[in-house]
Amino acid sequence: MDKSILLISQGSTFMVNALENGLTDANMNVINAAPKIAELEKYKDSPTVFLFYLGSFVEDISDVLVYLKDMCVEKEKILCVIGDAAEYNTLTRIIPEDIIKEHFERPLNIRNVAENMQLIMDANDELSRRKRILLVDDDPTFLTLIKSWLDSEYRVVIVNSGMQAITYLATNKPDLILLDYEMPVTNGPQVLKMIRSEASTQDIPVIFLTGKGDKESVMNVVALKPNGYFLKTMPKEELLKSVRDFFESVKR
Repeated sequence: MDKSILLISQGSTFMVNALENGLTDANMNVINAAPKIAELEKYKDSPTVFLFYLGSFVEDISDVLVYLKDMCVEKEKILCVIGDAAEYNTLTRIIPEDIIKEHFERPLNIRNVAENMQLIMDANDELSRRKRILLVDDDPTFLTLIKSWLDSEYRVVIVNSGMQAITYLATNKPDLILLDYEMPVTNGPQVLKMIRSEASTQDIPVIFLTGKGDKESVMNVVALKPNGYFLKTMPKEELLKSVRDFFESVKR
């Protein structure tokens, strides 16, 4: 189990040093980084867990916050933050709250922070063993619903356009792509063609999501030779069973 944690802070202060010592005493490997793009880029692959010690400086680093937000989404980073209400509100103007795993308010109980970070890292270790699914659909309501169904068993990343999917796949390799057949601008068939044309992605399984179950529509989908197709009208248990069955089939 990787027990490394990236502690992002603006310089060394008494509280930052005390926090680092508390995390180290809890058997975590603390790596320090300044809130700068060049610094954060060094850790795009590891570690997975980030702890950001906020300060008034967050008002002046919007470019760094945008970069950190994108890194958390694209690299599936777990972001926890420490800061007062004003600092947190400034942060969440750029980094949505649903990306932030935990918010610790000051004054800090360092032992409590260390215990909670340990629980988060243990949960991440279990999560890292799950299959990864990229879910691609232009309907935000559908994305949220299907993600909530799959989250109990899989690591799910959602994107809402074909080009966002291609961008994600440039640096990530999921175990399965669930791809909406009908999307504006770049539709499912076009995305599948791009995936199959690249050596780094051509072997990633792709299952189409389609809202049409008539024979002609199904034949059009199958003709593109995906790894399968699911109807969007499938109920939760049927969808979960279909995904489980797919992963079982590729084991053989």
